[in-house]
Amino acid sequence: MANAPTPQDKAHTRRLDLWLRLQAKSVRHPLNTAIILGSFNGFFLVAQCWLLANVLNDTAINHQPLASVWGYIAGIVGLFFVRAGLNFGHLRFAFEAGARLRSELRARLFAHIHALGPAWSREQRSGAIATEVVDGVEALEKYYSLYLPQMQLAIIIPAAILVFVFPFDWVSGLILALTAPLLPVFMIIIGKQTEKLNQEQWQSLARMGAHFFDMIEGLTTLKLFGAARREAQFIGQIADDYRLQTMKVLRVAFLSSMVLEFLAALSIAMVAVYVGFRLMYGDIHYLNGIFVLLLAPEFYLPLRSMGTQFHARMDALGAVEPIIDLLDTPPPPRLNGGNALTLSSAPTIRFEGIYFAYPQPPDHASEPAPVLQGLNLTLAAQTQTALVGASGAGKTTLSQILMGFLPLQRGEIWINDTALSALDPAAWQAYVAWLPQNPTLFHGTLAENIAMNPDEINQPALREAAAQAHALEFIERLPQGFNTRVGDRGQGLSGGEIQRIALARAFYKNAPVLILDEPSASLDLESERLITEAVVRLSTGRTVLVIAHRLATIEHSQHIAVLAGGQITEQGTHPSLIARDGAYSQLYSHYRSAGL
Repeated sequence: MANAPTPQDKAHTRRLDLWLRLQAKSVRHPLNTAIILGSFNGFFLVAQCWLLANVLNDTAINHQPLASVWGYIAGIVGLFFVRAGLNFGHLRFAFEAGARLRSELRARLFAHIHALGPAWSREQRSGAIATEVVDGVEALEKYYSLYLPQMQLAIIIPAAILVFVFPFDWVSGLILALTAPLLPVFMIIIGKQTEKLNQEQWQSLARMGAHFFDMIEGLTTLKLFGAARREAQFIGQIADDYRLQTMKVLRVAFLSSMVLEFLAALSIAMVAVYVGFRLMYGDIHYLNGIFVLLLAPEFYLPLRSMGTQFHARMDALGAVEPIIDLLDTPPPPRLNGGNALTLSSAPTIRFEGIYFAYPQPPDHASEPAPVLQGLNLTLAAQTQTALVGASGAGKTTLSQILMGFLPLQRGEIWINDTALSALDPAAWQAYVAWLPQNPTLFHGTLAENIAMNPDEINQPALREAAAQAHALEFIERLPQGFNTRVGDRGQGLSGGEIQRIALARAFYKNAPVLILDEPSASLDLESERLITEAVVRLSTGRTVLVIAHRLATIEHSQHIAVLAGGQITEQGTHPSLIARDGAYSQLYSHYRSAGL
């Protein structure tokens, strides 16, 4: 059993519960409809019990023939179908509330992850995020479709039954009224003990999902280095920890269910014994006694159902914390302008006084060291600029800032004479194409992966882009051509083919600004030759920034900039920088000795 919750734990739980209830505002209509239909179902239940009590009283006590109670029986059958319809409506609207909130919350999470950007997501574990977005949101659905409606019905239906019981037998009504609070009290006491267990269970699930996802992505590396068996054992250990956490939660769940059933049965027995003695001594009419006995189990049924659904609340409290943490993560400052941008040709791009430092954790005392500080650089229109420097110098950071994925902390970037901070982010990114060293292909057809918009595919432009990227030949050899489906991350294609599909994507977009991250690296000689030729064609007439690691790319660039210490220390053409015999000359010699 978990330790008793502290005041801090209680305040934390109230915060989580308040957040969950606030989200119900967006599904108020179906939720309220479900509660109203469930309430009417309870009222008709009272009427059905009254008709049944009359049937039993007339036939068993007054010995009247069955024909005399056909009206009551017809009413019972009619109410049965009415209640079935009301119950169907209650479940249907409760499900709609949960399903709608699930869709809306997933859309919010995806939009927020999109706002956080690639720079944030690159630092996260994809498996943990997937667990939160998929399994976590799934657990919240039951809170809205099962727990919230049942919590309201657990108040409305017992109160309505008491209104009818008191006029017929006030003592039985008093017993029901006094014993009813015992069920939610014990439910809350036991539920509090399961709260930490549920949170630990969800943390264990997120940890297992994240690690399993990482292992699948690195399966090739694990097998080549003989570490697959060891990692499989480690995953088995994590899975076993999750099993133990789940069994702890189930043990407490079964215990709470037993306690609720015991209290309900004991309370019903008290009413039954009391009514039985009064019937024996003639202190109560048989009709009234039968009616009260029929209502007693139905009085506790909503409370018992709420006890069952209370575990949906515990699951939701355990699953919602990482979701709230994700939604509370502030996105980096974005380009906050709203101006549109029109470019008729490749622009000149100027970096002026660029400063950037990655944020430190809250408990980190020292100031963050800047990655870029006072950087100045000009990318001339329709030229290729190679950005070179040691690993960790800030080359990728600078490209991320140019693409709008990282904020401009100080300084400004000028697109011709327009400040980047004054532009709408989407308006600027529409003019930028990006070709990374390890491009991502998505599950879908090759045509969809090139066009990136399945609703607006221009077939002639698609074929032209593939031909320019040297991809048309191998695409046409495939059985379904451009309609061939590939797996996530391009499963089914070689590394060179994936890179050529990414090149075709850049050709298809036909953007005037191109950012490259050494696209020909880690390829065989033939693929490298084809991609290098395609990149030369792609760069023609565009403003190109290439993060260069290979001599061929550097030597073919019209302008070279050396990044070191957060600043551009040298820049110029290849012959002029070699003649200067400075940092670039040393870096060039290093590349040559490394065979790059």
